[in-house]
Order: sequence, then C-alpha cells, then structure tokens
Amino acid sequence: MRHPAWFLPVLLTAVFLVGCTRKASHAAMAVPVVGRSTPPPLPPATGLTDGQQLYGRFCALCHGAQARGYAADNAPSLVSATFLASASDDFLRAAIGRGRPGTAMAGYGPGVGGPLTAAQIEAILAHLRKGGPARVPAAPGPIAGNLERGRAVYTAECVKCHGTPTQRAIAVHLANPILLETASDGFLRLAVEQGRPETPMLPFNKKLAAQQIDDVVAYVRSMAVKPVAPVVPPPGPPPWKRTGPVVLNPRGKPPDFSELNLKEGRLVSLDAVKEALAGKRRIVIADARPPSDWLNLHIPGAISTPYYDLASLNDIPNDGTWVIAYCACPHHASGAVVDELRRRGYRHTAVLDEGIFAWQQKGYPVVAAPGMKAAPAPPPPLRH
Repeated sequence: MRHPAWFLPVLLTAVFLVGCTRKASHAAMAVPVVGRSTPPPLPPATGLTDGQQLYGRFCALCHGAQARGYAADNAPSLVSATFLASASDDFLRAAIGRGRPGTAMAGYGPGVGGPLTAAQIEAILAHLRKGGPARVPAAPGPIAGNLERGRAVYTAECVKCHGTPTQRAIAVHLANPILLETASDGFLRLAVEQGRPETPMLPFNKKLAAQQIDDVVAYVRSMAVKPVAPVVPPPGPPPWKRTGPVVLNPRGKPPDFSELNLKEGRLVSLDAVKEALAGKRRIVIADARPPSDWLNLHIPGAISTPYYDLASLNDIPNDGTWVIAYCACPHHASGAVVDELRRRGYRHTAVLDEGIFAWQQKGYPVVAAPGMKAAPAPPPPLRH
C-alpha cells in the first residue's frame, strides 16, 4: 500500500524527538556538549491549531513521523488502511483524549489533565483521516460467537502478541478497558480478518473460518471490564510550573553512578536509583510523560518534564547534579529528554532502565498528585 503525500516528515520537533530508539546504541552520546544552550520555547500548546504540527509535536515520538507506528514499543500504526477504514471518529477521540490506562499511551485530552484541547484533538483526527481510505460501514448488531471456542483460537493464535486479559505482550493489549468500550465488533472483526497491512498483524481470513473469527471477536469482547473513570486533574498551573523543589536532597552527596557503568552509555538500573533515593543523595528525577500520567502515578519528588515541552527543563540546574529521566515506553520519551539535556551540556544524565511500570512492579515507592490515588501497577508483560 502506498501512503498519501501528506505523510511527509513533519515538524523539526518530531525529527529531533524520534532520534532516540530503544534498540540503537547511544554510547557515543554520553559525551556532553560543553556549555549550556537553551533553545527558545516552543509555541504554547494552546496556540497550535494545525493537525500536522500537532501530530508532529505530540504523536510522532512514538507513532513515527509518517504514523506507521512502532517508533516506540507497542505504538501501533495509525495509517494502516484497515485501521483507518474501520476506526470511528469516536474511537479515535477516546484513544487520543483518554489514552490507554496501564500502557505508555497517556491521555492527551483536557478531561484527564492532558495538554490538548478538544479542538486540537479534532485537528489531529482530521490530519490522520486526510487522504486515507473510505470508511467501511460497521457490521450490524453484535457478533454472535462461542466464547470457549474463541478462547481456544485466541490462545493458539493471538495470545503471544496480544497477551492475556491480565497481561499485555508485544502488540496492542486487546483487554484494555477503553479500547473495548469504544471499539465496535466490526472494527475488531475486520482487524482479525484482514490484519493491518505493513505491520506485524497478519490477516487470518485464510487461516480461520468465518465462524472462528466471530468466536475470537466474542472472546475478546468478553475481556471487557468496568470502564476506567476519567481522572479529574487538580486545579492550578501545569505540573511543571514548579511549586516544590526541583532538586531532591539538595544537601546530600551525589549518587554513586558513573557514566562508564551506565548500560549503553545512558541507562541506570532501578535498584541504583532506589538506593540513591533511600540514601538521600542529591538528584533530580524527571518524569518525561504527559502530565496526565504524572497526575496518576510518579516517583516521589519527580518533576513533570513532558517530552514535548522542552521549556520544562529550563529550571533544572546545570551544575553536575545527576538528572534521571523516566517514562513508560520504557526508554523512548525519557530518552528524548536525556538527549536534550546532553545537547545543552548537562554532564550527569541517565534514563531509568525499564521505566516507571517496572519500578512500580518491584514495589518501589510511587505517589499520585495530592488528593488522588496512585494507579495500580499493570502486570509485567508476557515473556516468550
């Protein structure tokens, strides 16, 4: 399938952001640039109205500059023909606005404390639709299938990529409550039947009988749990407009980290950071995710430094204090933040290896914004 011309590389911002990938070696980037170079701030998010620019700033980091997906772990293609043909506008709005709780996909809408307005979400939606395929009418009524037969097929054909109802794997987690709340049976059936061209998701229409596909859809639908209630963010300025300290334990000794001991020249272990915090070492913890995720869950004392808003880094002291960035990707957004800090000449920076969910799964401390309860840890992914 040939993609339309609008999928050309987007903003220079996106080009910078997608420079960090989990698989690439970054040892050479451990050498900092001498001196501090702070770029002018990007235009405020509220001032952007162009869908392509909005996509480049907020989405390209994980879904890729051409929206083909997998620039970061588990981020699917948004331009696969079968996806765009069957995804309703309401489905896309919910995906962008409410996100996918328990995954690296944050909610970007105003109702959950995200950076985008409803009008900006519509602009991104229009950008994705532009030049895309014609819509496929949804199948009438619910699909009738046998749950037990569907479970057997799902276990044999789907679980290795899509996980179980309680554990995700390497592809879209089909048991996600917001996905199942907003996806139609027709959307799910077409995905199984025709796959997602130019992605690892293959069509099953020649391997499975029509009734088997219906059985699988019925089983996937049975995974649905109670929808997650939207988070109401607390009033006040954006989280990165600091009201508390940036540096934790300002009188403490520096952590016992060493650039020579960082994995791939940039990754620091969960245990090493936990030990540094327990030992009251001087450190900055930077949460690279959107503020909607920070509101729900963050390491105690972490400041919100969203990957798309580099002005949020400007008050981090460039005096040799170690700055540890984390995200849920588990290295992608945090890698973009560390790359920017190193570009500015910060000497001691690292990415928290395996990210916030792995930190939480180990039982290490997490908190939410005042008056809110920290989201529970998602189960670790299936390993094969």
